[in-house]
Amino acid sequence: MSKDAVRPEDISPKDAYDLMQNNPQAVLIDIRSTMEHLMIGHPRDAIHIPWLDEPDWTINPRFVAQVREVLLGGFLGAEEDKPPTVILICRSGRRSVEAGRALIDSGLKNVCHVDTGFEGPLDDQHQRSTISGWRHDGLPWQQC
Repeated sequence: MSKDAVRPEDISPKDAYDLMQNNPQAVLIDIRSTMEHLMIGHPRDAIHIPWLDEPDWTINPRFVAQVREVLLGGFLGAEEDKPPTVILICRSGRRSVEAGRALIDSGLKNVCHVDTGFEGPLDDQHQRSTISGWRHDGLPWQQC
């Protein structure tokens, strides 16, 4: 994937949550690793499809196919002027850009990513969820 590839649209955690509430075809996909999803917590109603996963930390070769499966094989909204929105979320908003580019390169439209992720960036004390992110903004989440 070239660095010049089209980026997914940036969306704030609050805007992503509002979009989910107001658009039944919007899908939130948590692309973090399985351990992050389970142990750190995840947005309520997010579908988990890891982009990178343990133990090898390689790109999931089935990522695009798995997202298309969620979208009924990519046919959901294919004939509509406005296809369903795919919202990607990772820890801090970096991996979701890469994953979003892969989806866009595969032909999916309406792909965005939560710009500050689930936990946001590190603060001066090297802690997350203190500056921004889904959890910081008090949006619904759960932990296993």
